[in-house]
Amino acid sequence: MLFPNIVHHGAVNGVTGSCHELHADAANSYLIDCGLFQGADTSKGGQAGQGSLNIEFSLASVRALIATHVHIDHVGRIPYLLAAGFEGPILCSEPSAKLLPIVLEDAFKLGVSRDQKQVERYIKLIEQRIIALPYKAWFTLHDSDDLVCRIRLQRAGHILGSAYVEFDLAYPKTGVKKRVVFSGDLGAPHAPLLPAPKPPHCADILVIESTYGDRQHENRRTRRQRLESVIEQALEDSGTVLIPAFSIGRTQELLYELEEIIHNAKIKSARKGGRFSREDESTARPELETNWPELPIILDSPLASRFTAAYRELQPFWNQEALKRVQSGRRPLGFEQLITVDSHSDHLRMVQHLARTARPAIVVAGNGMCSSGRIVNYLKAMLSDSRHNVLFVGYQAAGTPGRAIQSYGPQGGYIDLEGERLDIRAGISSIGGYSAHADQEGLVTFVTGMRRRPSHIRIVHGEEKAKQALAARLDAIYQSKQQPLHLEIP
Repeated sequence: MLFPNIVHHGAVNGVTGSCHELHADAANSYLIDCGLFQGADTSKGGQAGQGSLNIEFSLASVRALIATHVHIDHVGRIPYLLAAGFEGPILCSEPSAKLLPIVLEDAFKLGVSRDQKQVERYIKLIEQRIIALPYKAWFTLHDSDDLVCRIRLQRAGHILGSAYVEFDLAYPKTGVKKRVVFSGDLGAPHAPLLPAPKPPHCADILVIESTYGDRQHENRRTRRQRLESVIEQALEDSGTVLIPAFSIGRTQELLYELEEIIHNAKIKSARKGGRFSREDESTARPELETNWPELPIILDSPLASRFTAAYRELQPFWNQEALKRVQSGRRPLGFEQLITVDSHSDHLRMVQHLARTARPAIVVAGNGMCSSGRIVNYLKAMLSDSRHNVLFVGYQAAGTPGRAIQSYGPQGGYIDLEGERLDIRAGISSIGGYSAHADQEGLVTFVTGMRRRPSHIRIVHGEEKAKQALAARLDAIYQSKQQPLHLEIP
């Protein structure tokens, strides 16, 4: 085997189950992520461990796990990794070190045990394993006559704490040096709360995600205008707008954007003295105008509430725009209209209340692909009622209920949800620009923005169409510059 060598244990035939193993030499390898498979990825064949919770690869040479960020499809198999005998450290960014125990506690309760003593023992073990690394600082993993291996984390802009990983490998006996970069999940530029990712200086080998490798996002201003417009149109049906969202990242971005819409609406209302202008009176009916300052924004997810509180505590990692809002006295993640629902009984009462009254409201609930979580109860109660609307703001993986609703809802189709067949009569809308993933242009810029571009690129973490589109674009760019490129789609 030639070194370095990379073996993939997930996120090859789809976008979940991220797990990549970098073999630096025969005796030392490093895992980059160890996530759960979701949706159709749980049943695909053709790769080791595909769809399995078990760790079906050898851990004999694995010295450390590096977590790029704390989404469950990147860290959800950590309990099984520990059970399989992994004894090394878990390295991640400083914000991720605070968020990871929250994610894994929830995953442990859902998949292993709710016994509080077991949960506490497990979380204590996780916390003992975590090494929090500051961004931009090199950390030595191995130093011997045969191998020197260092890593550095850089901001990826995907969610708070997300990072791409630079490996600096040196082989003293041969004088060979290699820079290997794993992108993790890259964020879109101009995303709420987070600084945009900056490409690394150089790479010899790059492993890059391709979730949106075949499309472009709309710009942020247009995106927020669409969010406001879609919600206002949905509320004209005199019902509730359901937004499935993952507890970390997407939820906080949505709250941030909704606070901005409400803030602007208050300013607009104050300028008008709380009344319509003549121009407004000629183009709109007052009874249909959304009263944003009074509209309840319901966050129905205890996990999302914990993450939102953690986000507030991690303000030093926010971008300058977000910090300026805080300094001006605004509360981007804790505004007045925000109602949090924590207990299960309160959740059930809220579902029943909104289903019965169809009171105009916005509900943000997990999980983001509608495969589990509190959003399922809302869908079962409201999906067959035309007064309500479902708004998708994130990627819906193939095989998930979210993808089915997104695909068949506009056609008046149906979905089987937890053994119950539901006709889809609610309005269905999607805003792709709210993806936390970079689009094709962002992914290409990550490569072309390097001063020394990689000569070897592996494209992972995408559906086949997206991977092929990104590969074609990169290949054309390299050919136009007459640069050598070994391009792989594992």
